[in-house]
Amino acid sequence: ARAVTPADVVLNAAPLSVWPRDPVSGVTRENARLNQILLVRLDPASLDDATRARAVDGMVAYSAICTHAACAVSEWAEDKRHFVCPCHSSEYDPAHGAARVTGPTARPLPALPLKLDGERILIAAPFSAPLGAPAA
Repeated sequence: ARAVTPADVVLNAAPLSVWPRDPVSGVTRENARLNQILLVRLDPASLDDATRARAVDGMVAYSAICTHAACAVSEWAEDKRHFVCPCHSSEYDPAHGAARVTGPTARPLPALPLKLDGERILIAAPFSAPLGAPAA
């Protein structure tokens, strides 16, 4: 799989569903669905301070695993620029830390801080919170 570059992440477009790749070994970590990431570019002025601190050039990354029932967050409400989980309609606002907007989830999607190295989008730190649904 080809590495995603900043040019691939179009302003205000639907998020890209991507998998992290180890920069040393070149192994793409696509075998565990918990590794799936939503990558989206928003206007940096629209991001709250905490989100802007984790972003690079308006690009933000979040876990693609819903924090309600661990479904894959795969839909995009283009008019509101929100992530939507198809299982129970939880909506998350990526400009505000992927905070819950509507739906049964109680917590935001975990954020993944980013940095740039030339044309490479790199992970700057671990996810901001545990992935998936809370333990029963």
